Amino acid sequence: MSRFDGRAADPGSYRDRRSEGAFGGGSRAFAAPSKADASAAAELDGLPRFEKNFYVESPAVAGMTEDEVEAYRRRREITVEGRDVPKPVRDFRDVGFPEYVLQEITKAGFVEPTPIQSQGWPMALRGRDLIGIAETGSGKTLAYLLPAIVHVNAQPILAPGDGPIVLVLAPTRELAVQIQQEATKFGASSKIKSTCIYGGVPKGPQVRDLQKGVEIVIATPGRLIDMIESHHTNLRRVTYLVLDEADRMLDMGFEPQMKKIVSQIRPDRQTLYWSATWPKDVEQLARNFLFDPYKVTIGSEELKANHSIVQHVEILSESQKYNKLVNLLEDIMDGSRILIFMDTKKGCDQITRQLRMDGWPALSIHGDKSQAERDWVLSEFKSGKSPIMTATDVAARGLDVKDVKYVINYDFPGSLEDYVHRIGRTGRAGAKGTAYTFFTAANARFAKELINILEEAGQKVTVIDIGGMGLADHGVDIEILS
Repeated sequence: MSRFDGRAADPGSYRDRRSEGAFGGGSRAFAAPSKADASAAAELDGLPRFEKNFYVESPAVAGMTEDEVEAYRRRREITVEGRDVPKPVRDFRDVGFPEYVLQEITKAGFVEPTPIQSQGWPMALRGRDLIGIAETGSGKTLAYLLPAIVHVNAQPILAPGDGPIVLVLAPTRELAVQIQQEATKFGASSKIKSTCIYGGVPKGPQVRDLQKGVEIVIATPGRLIDMIESHHTNLRRVTYLVLDEADRMLDMGFEPQMKKIVSQIRPDRQTLYWSATWPKDVEQLARNFLFDPYKVTIGSEELKANHSIVQHVEILSESQKYNKLVNLLEDIMDGSRILIFMDTKKGCDQITRQLRMDGWPALSIHGDKSQAERDWVLSEFKSGKSPIMTATDVAARGLDVKDVKYVINYDFPGSLEDYVHRIGRTGRAGAKGTAYTFFTAANARFAKELINILEEAGQKVTVIDIGGMGLADHGVDIEILS
């Protein structure tokens, strides 16, 4: 029996994926359905139908002219691709969310949909596959979670032994936990249960949650495969799949695990694929997992930084870094949260120890810390009890800490993508932020692209080549030599 409000499902939703060539994981181009593959059809015929199209366009949205739609998308930097793309929604009440979802939105104090939400919600509620390209802090978590809640409430109630209806894959424990917090908050009114599955902690509580039955599972790939192989859960009921921060999962080497997981999910599922960047490998993986998707991009697909962040780059030598850090902290320390990024776990611990010896309230977080210690450090940082936190890139993506005022790149990251994501920990949800980056001779190969990012964000760039860094050899126009 459906727990949803009775809107009709898409009559084609049951069979529109049967052309994908293999049950769950075969390579597919972004194309309309073709002749069904016999083996996939046989697999699908044994599965119950499910509803996935819940979108009813409101009169206000239907009344938007094409010119108004284009003007709105242009103003909010929304680019769309795909067939039969729905118009964006400008108000929460135009989405068609059930009243219980709207009440949670009101309770959270949101004023209007973010760009990714205004275009992503109608797409997701139509039941089609979706590619979302948006920077961190853009509101993408709710862009997929609220349609997920509507989707769950339209499906038959879980029977004993059933696995989840919604599966969200995330690259890190921290991101997975934060997604579950939102799922709990917005799913509570309709009694939707969720759990978070990740490594580094005992399996017992996670196994108990799965055995009781949960509609939404948020998981990191490795621990989820462990749970499936141990027969603690299964993916037979999954009809709504989210791959969050797909680019980061690829960076971390999770592609084989992602393919293994997706191969066990029914092929007519709805898949939502989220990424902050759109390199070739991310696009290729999307072609494997998605079918005839919509694509929505917020801003440009070109790598760029959040314009709400003031970026400062200090060119200096390795030996000058620590003194520069202390001088900087003396200038900016006002009780606000400061996040300092290091390249290595060892460096993270060393600098944290030195800062504490010098009287600074600093703690560190990285992959060698136990989950309990990481949770405690994050709690101390979020509460402001320890306003300085050093971190490796484990915290660079998905770390949702409100009011991080400053980000300091003590070590320059290994890629410009990581640079953009690191500094994106500040300037979230429309707030202003400031990022400081220490740049040494070892980082010279990144200079030209870094300057492009700075200039695109409207930052004034004056390059000082100290100590013969050879920046000119990397295509950088040197304005001042010293």
